[in-house]
Amino acid sequence: MAYTRRNRLERIIDIQQIVLDHTNNGVTQEWVFENKIKPVYKISRSTFYAYLGTNAKKQLKDLENNFKNQLNLF
Repeated sequence: MAYTRRNRLERIIDIQQIVLDHTNNGVTQEWVFENKIKPVYKISRSTFYAYLGTNAKKQLKDLENNFKNQLNLF
């Protein structure tokens, strides 16, 4: 389960970074979705906006800390 969740969180972080890079150059999130995200990641608009609203870096850090703690138990 953690492996799949980790990949999803890394994908969300990648998408968030692409949006930040392009919106800092003056384009809209809608343009970024239509021209940069949709052709590559094949996600819907609602998924895109859900990804933008996710604190993926914190969740990934928590997931990795939990995994390390589980390893220390053995």
